Amino acid sequence: MAGLAASGSNPDVDLLYDINGLAKDAPPWFDRVMEFVGEYGLLLAIVLLVIGCWWSVRRRGEGDAAASVAALIWAPLAAGIAVLVNVPIRGFVERPRPFLDHQGLEVLVRGKTDYSFVSDHATIVMAMAVGLFVANRKFGLVALVLAVFGGFIRVYMGVHYPTDVVGGFALGTAVALLLSPVAMALLTPVTRAVERSPRVGWLVRAGRGADGDGSDAVVPGARSERAGAGASERDLAA
Repeated sequence: MAGLAASGSNPDVDLLYDINGLAKDAPPWFDRVMEFVGEYGLLLAIVLLVIGCWWSVRRRGEGDAAASVAALIWAPLAAGIAVLVNVPIRGFVERPRPFLDHQGLEVLVRGKTDYSFVSDHATIVMAMAVGLFVANRKFGLVALVLAVFGGFIRVYMGVHYPTDVVGGFALGTAVALLLSPVAMALLTPVTRAVERSPRVGWLVRAGRGADGDGSDAVVPGARSERAGAGASERDLAA
């Protein structure tokens, strides 16, 4: 399977040359920008989207904040699990990096000696993007666009075949979606327990216990009971 893309007539190779050819025509400074974005920038951007979504969820406190935060926790966990799943896949396929089998590529990042299929970068960004989409569609859609762009950049950089990226997208999506029900069943009780905590409840819902009026009480009816007690006291005073 190592010779999966050995032939120059392979559409995978043709598309590789077409996309990587853009790097040859681009100015050097633009290639340096694409190199940074492809290696670190897009992953950092998706992490910031996860943090931004968490901040938005905890401040609004709408609906089941604990379930939303649990889904956000699942996003990086899904990426980590997907990378672990990729380890035996890479060892089985044993596909060399494209620049080892094909001449004339503009390689923006040197020194990569591991196998090419499946792309770890594509797997990570897509798993996080899909996990974020499960938690919040608005943030998730932005992350999905960034993930697709990140896959394009990996081919632009000359370090992956297009099918390496597609395989990474498929693996990241499969792990994030298929294991999501199990992950949510395990993580949601934890985030709900954190939400009830007077010390760390702010990690799930902002403003808990700020004024002690019970406005953010988790136990149903806690606020109404307090309000009812206050009304009774006023009635007795009257």
